[in-house]
Amino acid sequence: MPNNAKIDTRFTTQVKVLLDKIYGRSILKDSLLERAISFFEYQPYNESKLEKLKQRIYELNTQKDDEKVKLEIEKTERQYREFKQDLKDENNERHKYLLTICQEIITLSEGNNQAESNKKSAQLLGTIQLLSPTEGKKVAKVNECNKPLYKAVLCLRLLDKLCIDKSPIVNEEQIKSYLSDENIAQFSQWPETDSKSYQAFVDNVKISIVMAALLQDIGHFHQDAQHIVKGEDGTLDPHRTLLVEDRKALLQINYRETIRFLVEGLGTPTYIGNSKADRDKFYFAEHKKLVFIKHLLKSAITPKQGIGNILKVPQIYTSIILSTKSSYNYKLLPKVYQALNANAENGICSQDAVDALRTITGDYPQGFGITYIPIGLEGKPGDHYEYAIVNNLYPESPETPSCRTATRNLTFLVHGQDIVITLDMNLYHTETAQNFANISKDRLNEILELLASNYKERQNLDLLPRCWHAGEFFSIKNHQKLWNKNT
Repeated sequence: MPNNAKIDTRFTTQVKVLLDKIYGRSILKDSLLERAISFFEYQPYNESKLEKLKQRIYELNTQKDDEKVKLEIEKTERQYREFKQDLKDENNERHKYLLTICQEIITLSEGNNQAESNKKSAQLLGTIQLLSPTEGKKVAKVNECNKPLYKAVLCLRLLDKLCIDKSPIVNEEQIKSYLSDENIAQFSQWPETDSKSYQAFVDNVKISIVMAALLQDIGHFHQDAQHIVKGEDGTLDPHRTLLVEDRKALLQINYRETIRFLVEGLGTPTYIGNSKADRDKFYFAEHKKLVFIKHLLKSAITPKQGIGNILKVPQIYTSIILSTKSSYNYKLLPKVYQALNANAENGICSQDAVDALRTITGDYPQGFGITYIPIGLEGKPGDHYEYAIVNNLYPESPETPSCRTATRNLTFLVHGQDIVITLDMNLYHTETAQNFANISKDRLNEILELLASNYKERQNLDLLPRCWHAGEFFSIKNHQKLWNKNT
């Protein structure tokens, strides 16, 4: 593989910055996650201080009514009001930060029509996958950071699909009130045909769903949850498989503290303006959004056939594609729908939502490395395999991914071509791999020497690989243009 400078494209840089804003860790402690952790840490102190001030005011009011006591009451009441205002200001700042992140996600993943949104979302999902290590010690740590953004994008695309299908899953007042029959009929062009009503849908529905997706697991980082995850002394592997009772306790803490952060750490933003009518309208709308987000989070626990599936199904999908478990195996990612279908059969989520997501993603996640046998000019398969990367949503069928070629004639490409990998070409398909198992070992070693970057890697690779790890390829700037139009 060419040893080019590892400089990122503008889009890849934007994705990295956004990932850091959501679950990043730094000395500045300014990511969404770190702000939530700070809230959890200071919440007991803040509640205690407010309670002490209230108690002091009560005690002063029971004392003899003299000038000294009056002054003390005024002073304590002022301290109480100022401290409450400080907390409200902190909430406003956290809410503004989260809202800005959600708007950035919408901008990066949506366009002026459905086709553009699908293309941009494929690019965003694929970039996250290709930035995520698929081997080594950092897999769990990086995947934990990358999961919320990945899941949020899937939630948006699943919402679109369910709206277009008029699924009963989205039969919610908060959605229906912004989604007329006319808008459903022209959903794929809605941003262009009626930008005002579409923006209202974004502001009141899509932003709420993205917020819910980003917040869904943030309660895991409350100190009570971390005691379970890391142990009381903080030495246990946080990504180990938990005992059943520990997992149940963790889920309860996560939900409780996620809702606490939503309601008490974010709440509704403060209206800025002088119009009482506009202020009342603002607070009414913001309260409805807060209630809707809370409803989404609660419904996602046991969604059955309801709105919670918009969070639950992408959550399960993402937990497999960007797994934090020691059992993570890149080669098994295309089996994701076996797990999702099993969950649906067990009543954990809706089969309709699972089928809708499979229509969107296909069996192969965005950014997955496909190995395939090229078909020659005479329609006959060649005597070698090539590399491609999944780069489009809505494949012709779930089993035939739409990809961008990464090699041709065993040479890495800067500008590949879009291609549909059919079953008879795809080495991930068992029958196809068996059909080409007769390629000589010498020939396979010859191919491997051209495509693998070093001897150590070649030793660990299958001679006839079912897939390939494309992260190193993607680390080169010119190879990050998998979604550009073919030239």
